[in-house]
Amino acid sequence: MTQRLTQPYELDPDLVLRAYAMGVFPMADHRNANSVYWVEPKLRGVLPLDHFHLSRSLRKTIASDRFRVTADRDFKGIVALCAETADNRPDTWINGPIERVFATLHRRGFAHSIEVWDGERLAGGLYGLALGRAFFGESMVTRVRDASKVALAWLVARLKAGGFTLLDCQFQTEHLASLGTIEVARDDYIALLGAALGDSIAGLSLGSPSVSGDFFALDAPTSPDTVTVSGPLSAKVIAQLLGQTS
Repeated sequence: MTQRLTQPYELDPDLVLRAYAMGVFPMADHRNANSVYWVEPKLRGVLPLDHFHLSRSLRKTIASDRFRVTADRDFKGIVALCAETADNRPDTWINGPIERVFATLHRRGFAHSIEVWDGERLAGGLYGLALGRAFFGESMVTRVRDASKVALAWLVARLKAGGFTLLDCQFQTEHLASLGTIEVARDDYIALLGAALGDSIAGLSLGSPSVSGDFFALDAPTSPDTVTVSGPLSAKVIAQLLGQTS
């Protein structure tokens, strides 16, 4: 279901948080639009964290350390990259109000990014919103082959390490389906969302994230077998967290 009730020029961060907690998210008609519309899909794309499809080729790419992967290192850069036009995507739904409100939510600790670097070049990545034990994936982008797949793999590993239970991908696509995303009906999604949020939405208006999932758990090693997300041995840990090669 798409509800075209427009919010002109600026989006209120608290309104956006409450909308996500209800299963609704904003989109724009195009990059230069001055307003947004609110979307609640009848079928929701969800990636079960224990069913991420780690192909042999992707496992090999991760293990090769071809890319350097970071978290929240360049949130603004990732959002800007996601909003850029490309040959296969002449326009995007990320307009100024959406870009600005997510910058605010990032400063408040709700919005996060995964960056994939090819040398000093930002090769791809993704960004989204964390509430409770739910992560709402907003957009992912690639400028180098496999960069977006690597970003999603690292995100899934982070969410598993941090105790998250729901990865919302909004819409199913052929690309996401190849990585394990499924579609669930609206009522089933609301049940999953409610279980992931629990009572964490009670503190949304206080201006700080009252989340139970820990997006940075992977960055706090507690044993010799655990390494940081940017460490040279981290690819092994990522592969272990993602389970068996399929």
